[in-house]
Amino acid sequence: MTATRFAGIADAKSKVGQEIGLSDWMAIEQSRVDAFAEVTGDHQWIHVDVERAKRESPFGGPIAHGYLTVSLLARFAGECIAVDGIKLAVNYGLNRVRFAAPVKVGSRVRARFVLGAVEDIPGGAQMLWQATVEIEGGEKPACVAEMVTRWYF
Repeated sequence: MTATRFAGIADAKSKVGQEIGLSDWMAIEQSRVDAFAEVTGDHQWIHVDVERAKRESPFGGPIAHGYLTVSLLARFAGECIAVDGIKLAVNYGLNRVRFAAPVKVGSRVRARFVLGAVEDIPGGAQMLWQATVEIEGGEKPACVAEMVTRWYF
């Protein structure tokens, strides 16, 4: 994936409503799920107990944490979005997040970004992104989120 490069705020404003990028696929392996569980302290069996998840889960095996899925947006955005002359880019939060489908361990995900809005702020701009995490071969997305980022120049 080649990142879409923005020459500045005016360039970003000209791209509102457009799809900006589609990341590469990423495999969701049990080791990544286990590491996320360790870092966050969320050791719910549906994520980390492979044998129990195979026996008892409605998904037939372990699934990734929803928060793991949404956390990957930062990586995926880095693959898709580049800005010339920027001093600092910050994650300003999320307005809406929905987890529409489980991400089964062993599946692959990627993210699609549409630039929803650009607003001037002191020293830079605030962007709203419609981010969709897709599951390879899936009918529904894993996650749909409205991300808010700020660029400072």
